[in-house]
Amino acid sequence: MHSKMKASVAALALSAMAGPSLADLSGDLVIFSDMSNPAPRAVMEGMVERFGDMHPDLNIELTIIDREAYKTQIRNFLTANPPDVANWYAANRMRPYVDAGLFEDVSDLWAEPEIAENLASTKGAMTIDGAQWGVPYTYYQWGVYYRADIFDELGLSEPTTWDEELANCQAIVDSGRACYTIGTKFLWTAGGWFDYLNLRTNGYDFHMALTNGEVEWTDPRVRETFANWRTLIDMGAFIDNHQSYSWQEALPFMVNGEAAAYLMGNFAVAPLREAGLGDDQLDFYQFVQINPEVELAEDAPTDTFHIPANAANKEAAREFLRFVVSAENQTIINGGDALGQLPVNASASIDDDKFLAQGFEMLSSNSPGGIAQFFDRDAPAEMASVAMEGFQEFMVFPDNLDDVLNRLESARQRIYE
Repeated sequence: MHSKMKASVAALALSAMAGPSLADLSGDLVIFSDMSNPAPRAVMEGMVERFGDMHPDLNIELTIIDREAYKTQIRNFLTANPPDVANWYAANRMRPYVDAGLFEDVSDLWAEPEIAENLASTKGAMTIDGAQWGVPYTYYQWGVYYRADIFDELGLSEPTTWDEELANCQAIVDSGRACYTIGTKFLWTAGGWFDYLNLRTNGYDFHMALTNGEVEWTDPRVRETFANWRTLIDMGAFIDNHQSYSWQEALPFMVNGEAAAYLMGNFAVAPLREAGLGDDQLDFYQFVQINPEVELAEDAPTDTFHIPANAANKEAAREFLRFVVSAENQTIINGGDALGQLPVNASASIDDDKFLAQGFEMLSSNSPGGIAQFFDRDAPAEMASVAMEGFQEFMVFPDNLDDVLNRLESARQRIYE
């Protein structure tokens, strides 16, 4: 289902406020977006309206496409009849369109101080072959959400090192609880655990090389990641029968106090609150350091805007991308009444929510190692599917590790070549 909207024309006073350079833009600016759910749609329409107010001589045509349909249509419209601006995703999800020459190199925008300084944490996610191919507009943190009241009961503090994490976990297990709830019925949650253990064991560059098919799955460094994972499995750190539960079905274990923590994205906070956990019971910490020689990197799935290589109005498209990532716009679109996520601009403001505040601080200031996109975005779809099946199998049958890694390596050789 397509819908079209013309941006509102500003009053003359608004165009004067925008400044002479901003008023120079004219012609048509065609934008395709997959922000089809109600809140994102309102955000997208609001951005177009505000940008149109700044550029009264610019005719903006916005086409919003159902999100799932967009995924099947993007290659066709980028090839045959490209818009000037299009939504997509960061890292490996944009690689096919970069490799095919369908996305514009926008490294010139990233060289501008306003973008270079305020978006530094996301630059790696937008970089392929040393160039940047779009800009991010929103992301959200992953990390460990935990029952602060259980930690208080057991005399535990938030861990920052692997040894502290393991010591906390042992105390939790000794109290008759699982350290972590998880539901791996839909596989991707196991991908989150692999991401963090690999990022902390081997670092961002290695993790990206692995998901790009440049490292063998039988590499000793990969085995070290699984050895760290096995330490937790052998301790009884995870709830039983997690392969039977979705991520939502795993929430009650934490709500009921049968598990003390959940490695999950910030979208888990709302259902935990709705289930009755107050903010005095619920808290958050950054996944601990494992290898002191590795800088901390995070999973923060990032949504993006791109300029198609054959766009007709690249000048206006570049100005729209500058507008999208500006601190003022980032504050508006990521608020609780809008996307309710985190602004990518480090100078933006955030809603008064302790988890958003902690996530913003972590991603803006405490993640020098880089921002990963989550395993099923960083790896090609077929590799992600095979690998995440292997992760789940390993969690249930850790003695099968050799079989799992050999299967993943065979898939790597087939898929990437």
